[in-house]
Amino acid sequence: MTSHQSTQTMKPATAAKKLGVYLEATPAEFQEGVVSRAELNALQADPPAWLRDLRRDGPHPRPVVAAKLGVSIAGLARGGVTEPLTTEQIEALKEEFPAWLRKERATQAEVRQEAQRIKERDAQRAAKGD
Repeated sequence: MTSHQSTQTMKPATAAKKLGVYLEATPAEFQEGVVSRAELNALQADPPAWLRDLRRDGPHPRPVVAAKLGVSIAGLARGGVTEPLTTEQIEALKEEFPAWLRKERATQAEVRQEAQRIKERDAQRAAKGD
C-alpha cells in the first residue's frame, strides 16, 4: 500500500497573515489563488520583491502595526487606529507620541510585567512541587 499525501493549501488571507502582510496590498495573483505549504515556505525563505517591499514599507496589518507601536490590537482601536498603516505613518505616530499611545504603551508594559510575575510564581510552585 502506498499512501498518497495531498498538498496542504490555504486561503490567501491565511497565507498573508502567516507572512505578516496586509492581504489587500498583495498582488492580484496572490489574492485570487490558493497557497500551498510549499509555496508559503518558499515565500518565507526567499521573499520576492513585492513581499520584501510590503514588509518594509507597508501598509501593515493591525497585528504588525500594534507590534511596531508596542501596544495591543485593542489599544490601537482605543486610539482610533482602525486602518492599516504604512511604515512612514507608524514612524510619524512614534515621533508625535500622542497621549493615547503613551497610555497604551504603559498598559502593555503592565500586562507584560504581570505575565512575567505569574510565570515566575508558577515556576517557583513547580520547583517546590506544589
